[in-house]
Amino acid sequence: MKKIIVIAALVAGMGSLGSAMAAGDAAAGKAKATAVCAACHGANGISVNAMWPNLAGQKADYIIKQLKAFKAGTRKDPLMSPQAAQLSDQDVENVAAYFSSLK
Repeated sequence: MKKIIVIAALVAGMGSLGSAMAAGDAAAGKAKATAVCAACHGANGISVNAMWPNLAGQKADYIIKQLKAFKAGTRKDPLMSPQAAQLSDQDVENVAAYFSSLK
């Protein structure tokens, strides 16, 4: 019985950790995305060019991971690296929350 309770507590804790990682503000993300991301990825996350990915509906944690990799220089792109470098950690979470909220 104790094992079941411990496992349930661990699973519940993991669920709240995942939501804390992607706890951005989608409204703030929309404002930032319109100013920074829309030129290539579209205001609604649908790219205007086949060379640039659609961001609408991507998982927030994925977007966060990629933007942080561009900022850190572990992922390099001549267009994305300078754009990501301008974003604060909160901006990254907000933009991720916005794009992940779109269909």
